[in-house]
Amino acid sequence: MATNLNLKGKAEHTYDAIVVGSGISGGWAAKELCEKGLKTLVLERGRDVKHIEGYDTTMSAPWQLSHLNRPTRQMLEDQKVQNRTGYTVTPAHGQYFVNDKENPYIEEKRFDWMRGYHKGGRSLLWGKQSYRLSPMDFEANAKDGIAIPWPINYADLAPWYDHAEKFAGISGSLEGLDQLPDGIFQPPMALTPAELDFKKAVEAKWPGRKVIPGRVAHLTAPTPEQLALGRSSCMYRNLCMRGCPYGAYFSSQAATLKAAENTGNMTLRPHSIVHSVIFDDETDKAIGVRLIDELTKETTEFFAKIIFLNASTVASTAILMHSKSKRFPEGMDESGSLGRNLMDHHLGVGATGVFEEHLDKITYGRRPNGIYIPRYRNHTEKPTRSYLRGYGYQGGGLRQGWTRQIDGFGEEFKKQLTSFGPWGVGIGGFGECLPYADNRIWLHPDKTDQWGLPLVVANAAFRENEINMRLDMRDDAVAMLEAMGAKDIQSYNNEPAIGLGIHEMGTARMGDSPKNSVLNKWNQVWGAPNVFCTDGSAMTSAGCQNPSLTYMALTARAVDHAVSEAKKGNI
Repeated sequence: MATNLNLKGKAEHTYDAIVVGSGISGGWAAKELCEKGLKTLVLERGRDVKHIEGYDTTMSAPWQLSHLNRPTRQMLEDQKVQNRTGYTVTPAHGQYFVNDKENPYIEEKRFDWMRGYHKGGRSLLWGKQSYRLSPMDFEANAKDGIAIPWPINYADLAPWYDHAEKFAGISGSLEGLDQLPDGIFQPPMALTPAELDFKKAVEAKWPGRKVIPGRVAHLTAPTPEQLALGRSSCMYRNLCMRGCPYGAYFSSQAATLKAAENTGNMTLRPHSIVHSVIFDDETDKAIGVRLIDELTKETTEFFAKIIFLNASTVASTAILMHSKSKRFPEGMDESGSLGRNLMDHHLGVGATGVFEEHLDKITYGRRPNGIYIPRYRNHTEKPTRSYLRGYGYQGGGLRQGWTRQIDGFGEEFKKQLTSFGPWGVGIGGFGECLPYADNRIWLHPDKTDQWGLPLVVANAAFRENEINMRLDMRDDAVAMLEAMGAKDIQSYNNEPAIGLGIHEMGTARMGDSPKNSVLNKWNQVWGAPNVFCTDGSAMTSAGCQNPSLTYMALTARAVDHAVSEAKKGNI
């Protein structure tokens, strides 16, 4: 590949730090690096979706959306994989998910790879549920003899969870649970009458189970720092995936990239598909990255002393695999673990029902949140089947509307159609997936995409441990709805697929030795200490909690270490 470099060009292409990716972890890396005074280049492979003005449908009424917000045949043809969720491909927000035809990969087994190639990445699209891992989660691999131990413990990350929560703004309640540590929260969103009855019934029958408000990255009492960024309280619209013009939920656009931009130290380059890390065998150091312009397909190099890979789990791993040199002839890994141990949370199992109390009550707005039931299996309660680890539930209870099943005709039918129905209640499990070495991705040796990059190949599946866990997830959901007196209870246990949880993790894991891991305890690539990777690929185990808050904390911690080491001349 030809490059367009000359000496002047090299100077213009040199920064203190480079961040690859602008999603949740990339935005955090950019913010922390810029606030510490480093001139930072942020490379985003897709287009520049600007905060507020880039959210094309955020204020659209239902009747203003094309095709009544139903996907067209062309959308379904172009976004076949993205549509596997059943909710991502619509005229309201389908534009934030990739065209699968233009961005192919190979599935040896089903792998639902949901991607958002634009500034902010999936930080515009995430569920905002924000939970800490617990001491139990960091100790689990060592205790169970599974995979490798985490090289850090909860105490190492706790202050960085504080740091992330203060800035991002997490609403939630203090519960004092050891399996779900409390944090620094803004006021929780209120539970509905049905949810309060559910909570009362569950906690009375099972003292080890708790039903709490979901902990979400939505502002309910903005701090002066958040207001200064132009963010405000949640408006209870629940149209988050269109982009929030109020900056009420945490996204890179509204929060971290804005903070980075305010320092004057950030340069954002969209349409920049990073190809590989450049490793100089003479100095034995990484010196920059090589990228392909998405539009012109021209190859360019950029240089920096510190490099953060935050392209998302699969993409960052692919970059490391493609970064070959004399020092790293097979990519930036000497352990053989790069690309292995792909994890996701398994979901699509739970139960729903109808609750016919409190029919004189209604709730205000469309709260973008619900209830959370922290893990209790293999903690306060033994499982009824054989499996390790556990699961939490997310769900809620709201009055049903006109889309509920209504029978009849005439005046009574019209009356029901324009009235609220009973409370619909439901909970769905999020279960932990163990790290399996043969759940893996790799780069195809011959097949490439339109930019000449090798296609990612995926071969991963949930195993007996997860399948057994799902049976408890289903049965417990039914039992808890029965305890509150719900009727018409329907359980479900859909076929799980890696990727559908959109929590892919673990393909460049942290560890305590270059013989068994890609990253050390500071998220540095073994053998290339000025290259950091702090997205989901770094995870050594998955826990059952939504992982984004952990990525934020790991990133802030790694940046602090990187800058400290740079000042000492160690990297």
